[in-house]
Amino acid sequence: MLLEEPGLTMGLMRFSTSVAIAALIAGSAVAQSAEPAATAGPAATGQAAPAQAAAAAQTPAPSAMPDFELADGVVATVNDAIITGFDLRQRMLVIIAMSQVQPTEENLPAIQQQALQALVEERLQRQEIAKYPDLVVSDAEVDEELAGMAQDAGTTRELYLEFLERGGIRPATLREQLRTEAGWRQLVGGRFNSRARVSRSQVEQAMRQLSETASKPQYLVGEIYIEAGRVGGQQAALNGAQQLVEQMVQGAPFQAVARQFSAAPSAIRGGDAGWVVQGSIQPALQTAMEQLDVGQLSRPIPVEGGVYIIYMRDKRTGSTTSMVSLKQIMVELAETASPADVAAATTRLNALRSQLTCDNILQRATSEQGLLGADLGESDVANLAPQFQDAARAAEVGSISAPIRTPLGLHLVAVCGRRAGGPDAPTYQQVESRLQNQNLAMLARRYSRDLRADALIEMK
Repeated sequence: MLLEEPGLTMGLMRFSTSVAIAALIAGSAVAQSAEPAATAGPAATGQAAPAQAAAAAQTPAPSAMPDFELADGVVATVNDAIITGFDLRQRMLVIIAMSQVQPTEENLPAIQQQALQALVEERLQRQEIAKYPDLVVSDAEVDEELAGMAQDAGTTRELYLEFLERGGIRPATLREQLRTEAGWRQLVGGRFNSRARVSRSQVEQAMRQLSETASKPQYLVGEIYIEAGRVGGQQAALNGAQQLVEQMVQGAPFQAVARQFSAAPSAIRGGDAGWVVQGSIQPALQTAMEQLDVGQLSRPIPVEGGVYIIYMRDKRTGSTTSMVSLKQIMVELAETASPADVAAATTRLNALRSQLTCDNILQRATSEQGLLGADLGESDVANLAPQFQDAARAAEVGSISAPIRTPLGLHLVAVCGRRAGGPDAPTYQQVESRLQNQNLAMLARRYSRDLRADALIEMK
């Protein structure tokens, strides 16, 4: 399902943002005059009004600009690197442009704090990248990043840069930001990819868990997480989250806001947290998800260490479909076989059972006379022969069943894989990729924390 955002996707038609950017420099701003993206809804705890589309073209109208001044001197130092007032203003403009959040007297401090923290992290990343002379991000790679951003905005790279420059964002500043981001991704990937890899057993365990929870209610959500430690405490996180909710209700796109403000690993994907299973999340988030309708944005949800904002993209009741991969080894026995023949085949298979695995079961079948082997492939449990269904549902992956009698003979069944079924069920490769990306994101965050802990950072 495509993400239904509470507002417009970024494009050159959103005049209010570009004018607001220019106003941040000129000292005056304009307000959005079009119909708001959402209206005030019921005051239910954790629930906001439905997200509705705003008008595509808007006519600026004058309004007052909150007082906002920054000295042009040094505002912070990170080891031997400086951050100036100019740097800070430029990053604030980028955040406003990319998130489409309208600058107000209430949210400017939060935007400034977010910009300063981003610049501190960027300086630390540049210093670390500089330790690796072979790690060079070319101009062509930066151009490719810009082209992708322009494509998302529905325009060309040249027009995109012209649009941003009209709002006061210098192309050279943005290019250096993108160069650092690309270099950091390469550094983290090269350093931690091997450590982020997951084993087959980890993937299979995750798929078993997905299968076990497939029948529970599930929520397709977007998330924004404001980390209290990064913004000056829990109250500051709550205030900042409330400002973001108000901006998104008025038309700022959820994905764009998540990319600029969220501290969750999903920020790089525009806050896409994927399908979340009932019972696998914190109680406060669970309560909010149960109350939200599809297309609704939650109010700020305080949790330990920060505040969440949840956007409900879709819901489903869960699927009972379960897919299993089976292999078998069997002794052919007619339905009219004598009890003595059945007993002899049972004794033979039981003696063989402890020696079998999913990897060797077919080879053993071909190496011993009187045995037949077959890879039964992947099937919906509900479509299996009734005699096989109990083993397929209950047996652990990798286990070998007790002898099973059918009209064709006596079977040992190996359960070699299990996953949730249905069109939305993830494949092995998708689960493996998700787990590896989670590990890589965790290692990158730890890397950043270590750099910050070892750095000399002074705020002026």
